[in-house]
Order: sequence, then structure tokens, then C-alpha cells
Amino acid sequence: MLSSQARALADIAWEAGTVILGHYGGSVEMRRKQDSSPVTIADEEAEALILSRLRANWPEIPVIAEEEVAAGHRVIAGSHFFLVDPLDGTKEFINRNGEFTVNIAEISDREPVRGVVYAPAQGRMWIGDGANGAVSLSVRPELKPDLSSVVSIRARCAPSDGMIAVASRSHRDSKTDEYLAHYRIKDFIAAGSSLKFCLVAAGTADIYPRHGTTMEWDTAAGHAVLAAAGGTVTQLDGSPLLYGKPNYENPYFVARGRC
Repeated sequence: MLSSQARALADIAWEAGTVILGHYGGSVEMRRKQDSSPVTIADEEAEALILSRLRANWPEIPVIAEEEVAAGHRVIAGSHFFLVDPLDGTKEFINRNGEFTVNIAEISDREPVRGVVYAPAQGRMWIGDGANGAVSLSVRPELKPDLSSVVSIRARCAPSDGMIAVASRSHRDSKTDEYLAHYRIKDFIAAGSSLKFCLVAAGTADIYPRHGTTMEWDTAAGHAVLAAAGGTVTQLDGSPLLYGKPNYENPYFVARGRC
């Protein structure tokens, strides 16, 4: 059974998705941030809503959010904080392929203990709630999530005839292919944003390696979903992928199913 905190985070993610969908069908101006990554008004409005809701509900818990950090706002997080990516996959949003997500994660002692990934254009949500497990559900943009209709998900052991690998739609590179050459891979799935973690969590894929640059807000919510589903996310050497790093930048990592 989902905790009350996970349910509240799901509602906040849904609200942010509604804001994003309000811009999805129209003309959206893209700008470049200082790091050259794209940003739109949908990113900014969704983040403002999420920050407002999180700070109203949990004023004692710091929030690290992508657009605030890009604007120069730095937070001393301590051991307990939220990580927010209001629109993960801005390129996918601009290209209108539906593969963008709202990511909200709760971090405790450097590990993601709770997270929500919501793909508003696909009408799907995934929730990881620590010891309570991971679930998915269908979501309609005009209705709050019906958390009585969730379906439990569980990462799988890789089948004996080969693994299904998932890779970034926008950032797959030769290093990823070289890494996967060490495994028996029978098929590939390309996906954007944190959907890749959710595919592994749901047992649709078995492995997702990432050699490019990612930030903590890109991965934390998906990491929480996969961990709650029985999978793992580690650095390439097998050590844990932890959160609360001074510059918020992740090392290379690999996400896997249960075995």
C-alpha cells in the first residue's frame, strides 16, 4: 500500500503534467541555458508549481530543482531533500514525441527512497515507494490519479536467451554500444527521459547503461522506481549511485533488473 507521502507526490506530479500539457499543443519558444541545454516556459511553470506544493506540504525539507539551479540558486541539502526535474526530456517535448516526464524524488541518506515519474502525453505514471514497492497506473490529464487502480510492477531476471537493452533516444553513443557488447543482447529499445528506468522496473527491459553526462534530478525519480521494483542502479564499477554531490553531476552508471 502506498504511503501518504507517495500519494501526495503523485498528485503534485499530475498537476505539473497538466501545466505542461497546456503548452504541448501550441507553439513553444525554446531557449538555451548557460550549459546549452534547452528550456521552455513549460519547464519553468511546471517547476514553479512543484516547488510551491512541496514547500507548502514539507517546508522543513530542502528542494533541489533543475531550473532553480540553472538560475544560480544553490541549496545546502543535508541528508534529506527532494530532487525535481519538472520536464525531463525537453527535446522530446519540443519534438512532440510524447517521451518526456515529470520527475520528483525524495532522498534520504543519499539514496532515493521515494519517487514519481509521470509521462503526461502518454497518460502513464510510475511510483516507487521504498519498502512498499513500485506501481504503475494509467492517468487522464483531466482527473487526479486514481491510486486505487495501481498495478504492482517488478523488475525481472534477465531471460536466458538474451537481454533487452534500453538506451537514450537522444544521447546513445559508441561507449554505450561498447559496454553492451559484453552482454548477450537480443533486442534494443530507444526511449527518452526517465522512461528508461521505468521500462527496466516494469520488466520490459533488462539493462540501461549511461555513459553521458546526467544530473541528479535526471535520474533520482526513475532510480527510486527501479529500486522499489527490485532493480539496481550502480556506478559502472558496481558501487552505489548516491545523491547529494556538490555539483549534482552523476558519474556513469548502469541500471539493471533483479538479476
